[in-house]
Amino acid sequence: MLRIYLPIAFATLFILWILFRLIVKRDLKKYLNTVYLGLFFGVVWTVIYFFVLTPAPVQSNQKIDQTKELKNQIEQILRDKKAIVGISISGENGNDTLSINGNMHCPTQSAYKMHIGLAMLDKIDRGAFSLDQKIKITKAQLPVNAFWNPLGTDFPNGGDLTVAQLIQYCISHSDNTACDTLIGMVGSPKEVEAYFKKNNIQDLQFAYNERTMQSKWENMFQNWITPNAAVQTLRLFYENKNGLLSNSSYSFFWQTMKETSTGVNRLKGLLPEGTVVAHKTGTSGTTDAGLTSATNDWGVVFLPNGHYFIISVLVTNSYESEETNERIIAEVCKVAYDYFVKK
Repeated sequence: MLRIYLPIAFATLFILWILFRLIVKRDLKKYLNTVYLGLFFGVVWTVIYFFVLTPAPVQSNQKIDQTKELKNQIEQILRDKKAIVGISISGENGNDTLSINGNMHCPTQSAYKMHIGLAMLDKIDRGAFSLDQKIKITKAQLPVNAFWNPLGTDFPNGGDLTVAQLIQYCISHSDNTACDTLIGMVGSPKEVEAYFKKNNIQDLQFAYNERTMQSKWENMFQNWITPNAAVQTLRLFYENKNGLLSNSSYSFFWQTMKETSTGVNRLKGLLPEGTVVAHKTGTSGTTDAGLTSATNDWGVVFLPNGHYFIISVLVTNSYESEETNERIIAEVCKVAYDYFVKK
């Protein structure tokens, strides 16, 4: 503290002495050598203070070192894996950001259903639809002999479902029929994409609905996002600073994300029991050569201290097993969780 205030005190006294000699005694000319000497030492002290004595921003460097340590841990997890992994992690209020392949275009697969739900809630908030509005789903709309068909399992002959139910099936249960129905109500995949780009999330592309995306292997690569853009989306709608979601839509959406039933071995896989994660998963098939193009999970992880962090882990071009792909996601999330809990 003395290093800060003593120079200020001396400078103030020096200026007062000059004013005294100039105005009261009117004999400053007699002391010009003293004035020049004082100014010289003032300049020298200023240089010494700002360029020599001013301490480096230790706290900032510590943060960088801590984030670097987290990145090193993650790189150890990925080191021997036959996969390319895109990762983006961000603490509360955008602090402690980290990314690996953060700007890589990764196929979303079903993870983009989160975006479908958000675009639909925008339509609801604008009065085009309501959550309790009934929508008829016919038996013909349901897939036949599909590996994943939660809506068809619960409503094998179709039925009248509310918009709220369709969003829940789309996000929480990753149902393709619900997803494509909502896309039709919003307009098209491109209209969903346009909604996010209008809100300054640029690094994504949605070209196909689920039925078309699943019809050809190569189609999935036209629905992509970067890991950084996934985290940016989650932050934008979780913080909701711009009021993009009404209060009711906000509560409904984040509760639906917390109720996601898929991917229990991914972000949540190694976290302490009871940890709340609001997330969305996406998964591609695997080729005969053993290539899996998408094992994804992104979300908001809530910490026991009341804080949170946002994370996206997108495993692509993987020749690992599905169990290993999911384990990568779980291990990355666990080291991030440990990092933020200790802060």
